[in-house]
Amino acid sequence: MTLGEGMRTLRSGVLLLGLLAGVVAWADVDLPSKFDNRNSIANTRHNLTQRQASGGPSGAIMDPYRNDYAEVCVYCHTPHGANTNVALPLWNRTVTATSYTTYAALGTSSLTQPVTQPGPNSLACLSCHDGQVGVDSVINMPGSGGYSAAQATSQNNTFLNAWNNASGPDATVHVGLNATPAAGCLACHSAGAGVVGAGATDFAAFVIGSDLRNDHPVGVLYPTTGPGIDFNAAGATRTGMRWFDTNGNGRPDTREVRLYDSGEGFEVECATCHDPHGVPSGGSGSLFNPSFLRLPNAASALCLTCHTK
Repeated sequence: MTLGEGMRTLRSGVLLLGLLAGVVAWADVDLPSKFDNRNSIANTRHNLTQRQASGGPSGAIMDPYRNDYAEVCVYCHTPHGANTNVALPLWNRTVTATSYTTYAALGTSSLTQPVTQPGPNSLACLSCHDGQVGVDSVINMPGSGGYSAAQATSQNNTFLNAWNNASGPDATVHVGLNATPAAGCLACHSAGAGVVGAGATDFAAFVIGSDLRNDHPVGVLYPTTGPGIDFNAAGATRTGMRWFDTNGNGRPDTREVRLYDSGEGFEVECATCHDPHGVPSGGSGSLFNPSFLRLPNAASALCLTCHTK
């Protein structure tokens, strides 16, 4: 090797180390989404195909780890063969029998209302966010022949492996938002992923698990006394739901906070404040509220819908 060749090799090595250092430095930060977060759930992170029309990730890196069903809605809903073990509309996801550690376990005196296990309108979210099953663990796959009643309560990878992923390699591992980094999405989407997670947003905040003590209480009975003192009264009611009818049209619009009664009275659930389909912050075509919130929380507007403090 000549001196000139050696210098060129050294410069290349230094450049490579510099690039790797840059990759590590930028790995697993809170990257802005490449989805435009407007108009449709297809343009949000809840599009689990990760292949929106334009401007976003190809999803190829994730193909071995989750089925790309090439349809957005199927990850949660199916027109036929829905999960009847949970009272959710046309539900297509596996829902395991899980006992959650609730906010009541803290024993705090500030909680005056009873707390029960999460109701259906929290289980919908927890079916992904508690990390018990893969994000692609569905009962009824698109088309005919891909149905398993047993999938309603337990993930069967043999069944999930039968899906032919036309967009890339077939998935052989079906991971979820598991709190153990090596066991799920956090293998790349976490602060400890290092170079493997280069450019991957840190999803740790979205991994709720089965211990709900550090989150806003769900399954908590909404007070029926004291409106105007500690809590506002949600005036509009229909079977199973009570909501803050801010526009007075008598319908529970997606921008309105609501309470759910699954047999234990009207309770706060995940869907009280969040709409997984996305809610425009302004008029049609505007950006969705962050974190799928029903309302922007500027000046605590969302909190103050229920709380009077």
